[in-house]
Amino acid sequence: MPVRHYGRWAATALVLLATAGLLWSLAKNPNVDWPTVGHYLFHPLVWQGMWTTVWLTAAAMVLGLLGGTVVAVMRLSPNPAMSGIAGAFIWIFRGTPALIQIIFWGYLAALYQNLSIGVPFTHITFFSIPTNDLITPTMAALLALGLNEVAYAAEVIRGGIRSIDNGQSEAAQSLGMTPLLTMRRIILPQAMRVIIPPMGNDTVTMLKTTALVSVIAGHDLMSNIQDVYAQNYKVVPLLFVAGIWYLVLVSLLSVPQRWLERRYGDTSDRPSTWRRLTGLTLARSRGAKERTS
Repeated sequence: MPVRHYGRWAATALVLLATAGLLWSLAKNPNVDWPTVGHYLFHPLVWQGMWTTVWLTAAAMVLGLLGGTVVAVMRLSPNPAMSGIAGAFIWIFRGTPALIQIIFWGYLAALYQNLSIGVPFTHITFFSIPTNDLITPTMAALLALGLNEVAYAAEVIRGGIRSIDNGQSEAAQSLGMTPLLTMRRIILPQAMRVIIPPMGNDTVTMLKTTALVSVIAGHDLMSNIQDVYAQNYKVVPLLFVAGIWYLVLVSLLSVPQRWLERRYGDTSDRPSTWRRLTGLTLARSRGAKERTS
């Protein structure tokens, strides 16, 4: 006798009914002002802000991935100085809110009026420039977001590296591979299966975190939206515009994330690197025994 899931159907009906009621209330609510939403949805100012949001996200993630790999390797180094410096970097940039870091870089001129290059502990200066000329709001946003992501990416990458069995490194070294070559050709490609999913989530989080740069007028999507509703006082419709575009961008980001997860996650149809390295090591050992016998 088939099982009838009455509770499941009832719960589904309640959820659909609540969703339909919410959408109906938004569609008929005059305070939303849908004509204003439609007017600003493709406004040039919104497009400019969205472009800034996209490239800030991309640049911060590239900086985070490259810098995070370096910091993760430093953190795993047997050298206590290297490991300590990497640990302090992660502690500072993970332990303070992104908003504080954005404001700090945005107002760096309050701490250093000029940025100079010269001989330490002397008055010899080779180059000097006013801080505000070099650290613009956009540059401050990139520094804050990028360095913050470096700290988070370093921990993600470190976890991915540590998930690989140590025997693979030993097998690679027995074949004469250097530690750097082993990391690049053996460890990191396999660690990508562990690294990709959280890095994809970090990218989505980074896209939304860019909205915080509005506090230093970073000219991103949220900054431009705030500039508009500060003049026409139509806060709710313009927040809908921002929300719609953030949802669109996040949805687009999910497509390559799923592809990468499938690309690095499906290993059922090919032999593992561990088996390949083990086979090469055994073959080399047999060849050495045959030559000495």
